[in-house]
Order: sequence, then structure tokens, then C-alpha cells
Amino acid sequence: MKTCPRCDSSLDDEARYCVDCGAPQTEDAAEELDEYVQRQAQQVAAESGGTGGGGGGDFGNAGNAESDGGGSGFVPTEQLTDREQLWRRGCYVFGYGTIVVALTLVPQVGAFPLILGGIAILPPIRRLTAEPLGSPLKREVMAGLYAVFALLGVALLVLL
Repeated sequence: MKTCPRCDSSLDDEARYCVDCGAPQTEDAAEELDEYVQRQAQQVAAESGGTGGGGGGDFGNAGNAESDGGGSGFVPTEQLTDREQLWRRGCYVFGYGTIVVALTLVPQVGAFPLILGGIAILPPIRRLTAEPLGSPLKREVMAGLYAVFALLGVALLVLL
């Protein structure tokens, strides 16, 4: 009988993996495990970042965090469609533009909802809120939050 180099458990001589810790015991088993891990990583990457349609904040497709479909992975800009890249850029322009305008009005009460609205539509906020909420907010929800805060801010600026 041989022992596992990782956990010192007793193993059969022909064992490919340790029954206690799962460590591969032969070169073939180690290569098999590496291939399995690579396949799993590719599958997870494909599920979280590559397939499906729909849109959301700053992620690409339905199966990932920036899409309407949910998910939690980040998709590089190169993998986004033109429509999704346009949406992302628009969110940044409106978000930061609203924040800059609101900062010039800071002493007024209406500036604070405008700042919140600008922050709400920024694409990174979807990633930050995805973990505590369980999934990222959809594109429409982010735009709705922006609209509510912006309208509230403008109303307060006009009325006060």
C-alpha cells in the first residue's frame, strides 16, 4: 500500500486519486484533472460571459452580469455588441454628466437626488449591487432609478 503525498492516507497501489482528499496519484490522473478543470473554467466563462441576447448596464449578453438575463461575470468591452457598447457609453455619459451638473448645485436640496441618479445609472454599480442582491439589476431598472432620482432632483430644484 502507498500513501497520499498530500494527506498521508493509505491508498491501494493502483489508486488514481486519493479517497480522502482527491489528489491525483499518477501523471495521467493529474493531466485528466487539469483537462477537467480547464473544461469547467471554459464552461463557466461561456455561461457567464458569452451567450444569449438582451442587454443590461455594462455587461454583454443575457448570460452575464451586464445583461437583462442576470449572471455575475464581467465581459470585456471587445465581446460586447455595438448596441451594448453604446448603452454602456451612454450610461457613463449620463451618469457622470448628471453628477457633474449636480455638484455645481450642491448647496441646493435638489442636487442630492441628482447625484444619486447619476450614480445609479453608472455601469459599475450593477456589479457592486449584484452580490448583495443575488443578481445584477436589469438595464431598465437602472434607467428607471436614474429617471426617478433625476425627476425628483429637478422637481426639488424648481420648487425650492
